[in-house]
Amino acid sequence: MQFKNVFIPYGGYWSTPFCRWQGSFSTLNAIRFAAEMTTRALESRGISSDSFNSIHLGITVPQKHSFYGQTWLTGMIRVPDITGPMIAQACATSARVIASAASELAASNKTNRSILTVTCDRTSNGPHILYPNPLAPGGKADVENWVWDNFGYDPYAKNPMIQTAENVVKEAGITREEQEEIVLLRYKQYNKALENDSSFLRRFMIFPVEVKSGKKVIATVKGDEGVFPTTAEGLAKLKPVLKEGTVTYGAQTHPSDGNCGMILTTQESAQDLSPNRDFEIQILSFGQARSKKGFMPMAPVPAARNALESAKLSVEDVSCTKMHNPFAVNDVYFSQEMGIAPEAINNFGSSLVWGHPQAPTGMRLIIELIEELAMNNGGYGLFTGCSAGDSAAAIVLEVSKE
Repeated sequence: MQFKNVFIPYGGYWSTPFCRWQGSFSTLNAIRFAAEMTTRALESRGISSDSFNSIHLGITVPQKHSFYGQTWLTGMIRVPDITGPMIAQACATSARVIASAASELAASNKTNRSILTVTCDRTSNGPHILYPNPLAPGGKADVENWVWDNFGYDPYAKNPMIQTAENVVKEAGITREEQEEIVLLRYKQYNKALENDSSFLRRFMIFPVEVKSGKKVIATVKGDEGVFPTTAEGLAKLKPVLKEGTVTYGAQTHPSDGNCGMILTTQESAQDLSPNRDFEIQILSFGQARSKKGFMPMAPVPAARNALESAKLSVEDVSCTKMHNPFAVNDVYFSQEMGIAPEAINNFGSSLVWGHPQAPTGMRLIIELIEELAMNNGGYGLFTGCSAGDSAAAIVLEVSKE
């Protein structure tokens, strides 16, 4: 899917820190928290909330009042006259939200149309849902822990997500040593984002964030929370999660909480909404794909190829690549299949390190992709990542210096 005249104002995006599940953000309603951070981000950038014609909200874990979703959020940020879709596609939610907003813009003949996209989730304290089943013995209800039961079982492939990683390990001949080399590399890359008082993160991240209970401040979050120091010795001591497997807890991501926002607009409006006019950012294409059943980490490869084909680019044209990596296996396989060195992927961090709050994960990676390209004075960027159901999505964009 190719897009025409879809732009992001440089600096017109933001992310909270991501906090490991059951951490400092674990009691915050995801939509209310997203409204607070969106208001703060827009005010700090001098962008009026009435600049937007519609909103696209991504959220995958139900929260109290999330039935009202985007209309509740827009009410809290004082733009009650706009609405739009609410989208849930597991880990691919961010890419789908951006593609949905881009499609709306591309289909419009207006030159001053702008869309606010917000992605938010809280995996902590996920809902426990009872589904009435009057045909069960005694009318006993079916029950589901929304987060953990779905991580643990795909009703179509009939396997947990971690089994998809082990399936790819076996078929592609990926070793535990290769996985752990990737883990150490990704942590090293993330540490670059923390240098000079987190100067890279300060380009887009909202912090400090005060967490309150009533009027009392119970925590102050000054950066990603729950990133653990990782060493080769420590990784070697871990046992595989599955019997006779290779994937350990050290070679996979962790659930987390947080939110992101991004403005999509036309070229004519991008400069007006940009807090910094040094760069122009254009969304070029969206791609999606599905691997064979039970092989989720393979799906980002065909999704990336589809997005690149739509943008009429090759992988050699890409300057920077970011990918959602719930497992280190994803990166090993993608690097081998696409012919990209592991060191050229996920500079400054990835979800393997700072966690996976579902809907916002991809948007933060795309934000980091934009900033890495800006630091390199522009170029083409590729984001891709797998999602539940052995699927994946990808976005191609271009950053050019004015």
